[in-house]
Amino acid sequence: MANGGKTAGGKQLAGQPRWIVWGAALSLLALLTMSVWTATMWRRAPMPGAQRIEVTIPQGASIGQAADILEKAGVIESSEAFELLARTIGDKRDIQYGTYGFFEGEGWGSILERMKRGDTLIVRIPIPEGMPSIQVAERLNGVGRLEGRVEAPAEGTVLPATYEAKIGEKRADVLKRMQAAMTKELDGLWERRSENIAVKSRDEAVILAAIVEKETGDPSERRRIAGLYTNRLKAGMRLQADPTVIYPVTKGKPLRRGIRQSELRADNGYNTYVRDGLPQGPITNPGRESLAAVLDPEVHDYLYMVADGTGGHAFARTYEEHQENVRKWRAYRREKGI
Repeated sequence: MANGGKTAGGKQLAGQPRWIVWGAALSLLALLTMSVWTATMWRRAPMPGAQRIEVTIPQGASIGQAADILEKAGVIESSEAFELLARTIGDKRDIQYGTYGFFEGEGWGSILERMKRGDTLIVRIPIPEGMPSIQVAERLNGVGRLEGRVEAPAEGTVLPATYEAKIGEKRADVLKRMQAAMTKELDGLWERRSENIAVKSRDEAVILAAIVEKETGDPSERRRIAGLYTNRLKAGMRLQADPTVIYPVTKGKPLRRGIRQSELRADNGYNTYVRDGLPQGPITNPGRESLAAVLDPEVHDYLYMVADGTGGHAFARTYEEHQENVRKWRAYRREKGI
């Protein structure tokens, strides 16, 4: 009996290690399988032509909440596994809110990195040089997939450039960036201003630069025209700039007709045919080059200019020279049937 107990006991002692070994082996195999799967999910690349899936991560979302959103959208297969890997493998940077365009089958590591980098879908908003504020607001309000609306900002406060905005971003925040860009650019140019300027402040620089912007479509003329207006201001002459006549009529939009005599005589705070010095405010949003031209104008003794039919201007030092240039301009218009 003692021998039988030993035999039975021997079978149990011999059997237990085998089950432990098999269990450990199966656990190790499962762990290795999971490791290979997660590594594959982390590093895989989407197939060519993979569908793009748009996903919006709300502001303040945790990595777990983001993972749930990604799984629900079909971007990842397991929110739990993604969160675990993101917390163990990923760095400490927070994820950024916004709308993303992830590709079907994209690696989880790539997805996490893009969310931490804030690589969201964007819209581009071009603001060309010389676009008046009323049209800046119209353009910004016309861009889809942004939030809210904006009113026309103060004239001359927006720096013309191409701006990027996150999908779902507030239009008011985009406008603030445009205005902050103008302030920064103007401050830098003002610090480097030359001594040969007629403006006494940043505000005056914007006012004169707006006139220069509207007067020519030829970038090479900007400093010369800035120098001409600088000379007239220093000499106490009226600027007599046609764009200052048009602005009160259209708020900067194209007039699409000739200027009327009544408009040339209108005393409205902008018309530099009847007003001494600068107009009361900017007539558009000048670009960087026009601002730079006003703060470093070309040094010359020109006081007059008129269009020459090439998109540029003929410049003159005396009124007599100017009258001859005017006659040539009128003859050109008659020849072209204008």
